[in-house]
Amino acid sequence: MGASAAVLGLPVPGRGAEPPIQGLEPAPQDPSASAGWRPISDRRLRVGIVGYGVCQFGAAFSFQDHPNVEIVAVSDLVPERCAALAQACRCARTYPSLATLVKDDRIEAVFVATDAPSHAQHCLEVLEHGKHVASAVPAVFGSLEDADRLYAAVKRSGLKYMLFETSCFHEDLHAMRTIYRGGGFGELVYSEGEYYHYMPQPIPSFRDWRVGLPPQWYPTHSNAYHLGVDGGSFTEVSCLGMPSVLPHLQPANNRYGNPFGTEIALFRTRAGGMSRMAVSWDTPGDGGERGRVRGQKGTFHGKFEGLKQSLPDTRRPPLPPKVQAGGHGGSHGHLMNEFVTAILEDRRPLIDVALALNLTVSGIVAHTSAMKGGELLKIPQYSL
Repeated sequence: MGASAAVLGLPVPGRGAEPPIQGLEPAPQDPSASAGWRPISDRRLRVGIVGYGVCQFGAAFSFQDHPNVEIVAVSDLVPERCAALAQACRCARTYPSLATLVKDDRIEAVFVATDAPSHAQHCLEVLEHGKHVASAVPAVFGSLEDADRLYAAVKRSGLKYMLFETSCFHEDLHAMRTIYRGGGFGELVYSEGEYYHYMPQPIPSFRDWRVGLPPQWYPTHSNAYHLGVDGGSFTEVSCLGMPSVLPHLQPANNRYGNPFGTEIALFRTRAGGMSRMAVSWDTPGDGGERGRVRGQKGTFHGKFEGLKQSLPDTRRPPLPPKVQAGGHGGSHGHLMNEFVTAILEDRRPLIDVALALNLTVSGIVAHTSAMKGGELLKIPQYSL
């Protein structure tokens, strides 16, 4: 539990207080966050949660505080972490693995917060047992074949799948998406997205999957600053990588043969525009996830500037009382609430399987381009 406390920035016996992992800092409390919220149902969705690793994502999205959710059971492979997840979620029932949890017939939906290399397989397993599923990012891990398998499984099942891509509910990106849908931008001509997370030592991870991680295999935080706005896709990419001086980013020192700590991708968009997306692990200083867009009618870089017109209300939707906005720019509670309400309303969630794969697969192809010296490559397309 000492490691868990360290992640949250709590004092650990024998150690000084440590800052939280970048992105996990909770957003400032907004006293009006629930203003205007109205229940849409009195039904309680029965949820299972899997995964309570170093980032403790299993409990970070406030499922346990939603009035329309009952957490039926939780699971983690490590018994101590499983017990801690149960305590954080105020849940009495635990299972030693996802394989056992998905057999519980009471559970209707599962949140997969496991290691990134397992996301696709774990989501497939949940779907095969007839349950809705939400996943932490990325949707798949370096595998185009897994992307096709996941896409086919979601379509075949008719169940809800949602990717918890945090940038999509950043305050600025939500505003961009709302303005775009209201016609304020026209078509997007150009965008930029950046995910800078300096890691001189990789964050601890299950079986060390983060050691040497290709930057563009974790692309959704940046790619969302275009695709999370217009809901489209990237069609082709040329990407360049910068060799790193960090030991774990030497090809001989990681399982991926990855030499790059920074990868910068130039994408062509489905609508004909262009997008520059950057992911970097080895550049110290200013960090975070951010972006900007330029459209035919206006631009957004901190605020909207463009043709004079009345803009829609760009505030994020109200959260149920007691649901915390949480980390990653106050996106956690909004993502969870979107998943829950999509199931209750029987509608497509914001980041459905097509958008999830368009966000993720474009980065996989971008890394391949970087390994080929920037060769222009086509990107598989997904739509519903």
